[in-house]
Amino acid sequence: MHLDPRLLRLARQGGGYLFLAALLGVSAGVLSIFQAGILSRVVDRVFLGKQTLAQVSSLCFLLLAVLILRPALGCGGDLAAQQVSRRVKSWLRGRLALALRARGPVYTAQEEAGELAHTLVEGVESLEAYYSQYLPGIAQAVFVPALILIYVFWLDLISGLVFLLTAPLIPLFMVLIGSLAQALTRRQYLTLSRLSAYFLDVLQGLPTLKMFGRSRDQVKNIALASEQFRQATMGVLRVTFLSALTLEMAATLSTAVVAVQIGLRLLYAQIPFEQALTVLLLAPEFYAPLRVLGARFHAGMAGVEAARRIFEVLDGAPPGALEEPQEGPEEGVRAASDLRFSQAIRFEDVYVSYQEGRQALGGVSFQIPKGSRVALAGPSGSGKSTVASLLLRFLTPDGGSITLDGQPLSQAPVEAWRGQVAWVPQRPYLFNDTVEANIRLGRPEASQEEVFEAARLAEAHEFITALPEGYRTRIGERGARLSGGEAQRIALARAFLMDAQLVLLDEATANLDVENEARLSLGIDRLLKGRTSLMIAHRLKTIQEADQVIVLEAGQIRQSGAPAQVASQEGLFRQMLLASQAPLLGEGNLRGADRQAPAPQSSPPLLADPAFKLAEAGQRGSALRRLLRLASGMWGWAALAALAGAATVLCGVGLMSTSALIISLAALHPSIALLQVPIVGVRFFGIGRGVFRYLERYLAHDATFRLLAQLRVWFYQALEPLAPARLMRYRSGDLLARILSDIQSLENFYVRALAPPLTAALALAAVLIFVGSFSLQLGLVLCLFWLAAGVGLPLLAGWLGKPVGFQLVQRRAELNNAAVDFI
Repeated sequence: MHLDPRLLRLARQGGGYLFLAALLGVSAGVLSIFQAGILSRVVDRVFLGKQTLAQVSSLCFLLLAVLILRPALGCGGDLAAQQVSRRVKSWLRGRLALALRARGPVYTAQEEAGELAHTLVEGVESLEAYYSQYLPGIAQAVFVPALILIYVFWLDLISGLVFLLTAPLIPLFMVLIGSLAQALTRRQYLTLSRLSAYFLDVLQGLPTLKMFGRSRDQVKNIALASEQFRQATMGVLRVTFLSALTLEMAATLSTAVVAVQIGLRLLYAQIPFEQALTVLLLAPEFYAPLRVLGARFHAGMAGVEAARRIFEVLDGAPPGALEEPQEGPEEGVRAASDLRFSQAIRFEDVYVSYQEGRQALGGVSFQIPKGSRVALAGPSGSGKSTVASLLLRFLTPDGGSITLDGQPLSQAPVEAWRGQVAWVPQRPYLFNDTVEANIRLGRPEASQEEVFEAARLAEAHEFITALPEGYRTRIGERGARLSGGEAQRIALARAFLMDAQLVLLDEATANLDVENEARLSLGIDRLLKGRTSLMIAHRLKTIQEADQVIVLEAGQIRQSGAPAQVASQEGLFRQMLLASQAPLLGEGNLRGADRQAPAPQSSPPLLADPAFKLAEAGQRGSALRRLLRLASGMWGWAALAALAGAATVLCGVGLMSTSALIISLAALHPSIALLQVPIVGVRFFGIGRGVFRYLERYLAHDATFRLLAQLRVWFYQALEPLAPARLMRYRSGDLLARILSDIQSLENFYVRALAPPLTAALALAAVLIFVGSFSLQLGLVLCLFWLAAGVGLPLLAGWLGKPVGFQLVQRRAELNNAAVDFI
């Protein structure tokens, strides 16, 4: 059994709900004993005792109370288990966010954003079945059969021995087959993670792919990736269904053995009829928790595989990083204001190596005096960004030290230090929010006047007020509705709002036209005035404005000193200057090159979540018809699956009917020859039920996953013409939720909503024909009961569950958006 100690410790986050879920589930199992005992007593008094309905009415009312209370306890147990999974998932997502935040962008840059987003959303979601089904199922599988076994031993020793000897077969087969599926489950999870990463790359890069005429080429790649995932999923399901077949046959054949031995002993008057019927009714209840646990075993295994990746992320976080911050915003601001240096920041023999073994810095030593401008120059990969990451505390040195006025920088509180560092990267990340919210990222508690002043200093106020809604204009994902220069000025306004004492610049004026470069340079000059700054320099102009230049190559300092002094020396810096002259002469030709996307005249409203359109009355029928039309290519397979499902139901009915027939005939003590046919029928129906169940599940899932693979391709084909302009209306996390989780959730519609009514209709028709041939009245009663229970209850549940379902779809999209933005 998959009882991972760490997952069990996480169950503590659910409080006492896990114990409550187990207790209610076991209590429902205890009621099955009372139900079997009462029912057998009623049948015995009516069948053999010839009592009337009035004479057994008190027992009938007691049986009705048990029939109502038992599902109520089961429902309560399910609700309590859902509380456990909800609390664990919420706690885990919070810890994953803290871990990724602590590990920083250096770690996330080495990972695939789509795969990490999948871990944060779908990976955590995979644990729901583990906590809401698997763990409570273990408690029920341990205690309910044990209680039934004790009761059966008290009733009949031989039947108790049969139960005791056959029960271990089910967990034995479950573990043996489950071990074979473990590798397949891991492969499926990794395939889905890679699929998520690939889809996010394609969705975010769709405008670029379309510009180079490669967007339609991705249709084949998406079809191939979807097919690989389908094959991996069906590989797991084949083993899962084989496990279910084995467990089903073990349980049904064990029930058949119990029925046969009871019938034979009843024939020779070795056991009373009431006890025999009670044991027969308890046989399915005895094996049911073990069968259910076997079915949930693979869901638990999927949760364990997801947890492996989750724990990998958590285990890599620094010590103490997963603890909730205790200080409030005021304390954090006060600590940041107290953390100021008066002399210099020093790097002393600093070494940094990345995980793959590449050395980024090899014994670097220099200082950044307070109030000075230091420029880092060097070719790509020389270690400039590593120095910036060290100052931002995204990395820790493998050797050497970084000091602040002689004190180790590592001793300063991380958040307090970062509150004194303003970072203006070459490609700033802007969130799909308002302009004001993006500027406030630097200091959320700032007043509106301070935000406006920061924008003025950054030369951004003029273009912001010209936007359709001014500072409240939404700018799209990654600032899609702004030009490169406008996005840089928003990032510069963030830095002004922070009022930090150390400014890190990564050549913010690169790739801009002359006008935007001039405006941005003016804002940068204001920002750097009176502040300490470290500039990652690519241009001669930036270097000339520095007080000191440090030239890096292969993680080593090759030259350092004043710009004029270093430029006069032979070496790497002089070669870089000579190589940069030609591009500098042609900078005037770069006008207009900074535009990432044409700025629309008006900010297009974000589309409402398409899933919510289904909530409109006019869209419900339309959505259902389209879903049914999409399934038109799988009706043949669906018909075969429905026939197999109906055969499964009929075999179950036949198994219980022939078992009841055996003990009913045996109670009248006929010739043993009359029992031969029902004994053979018990074996046939026991084997047939497992085989038909396997065929039904395999056919239904295979056809459904083929359809879902086509749906992903159709989704992309519909999305591709929207790029780039209309694609701004959607967020990549939202689209990722559509193409993965939302389409995957359609499995529930085709397998669990569409197929069961077809199966039930076929099975009911056969049962009604059979029953109606004996009693037309009983057939009509069964038909009315089916219409009430089989049609009315699902419609009521669907009506009640639609708002919840739409909320879940929206929440999943929001989680994906938040995960992608966070990473």
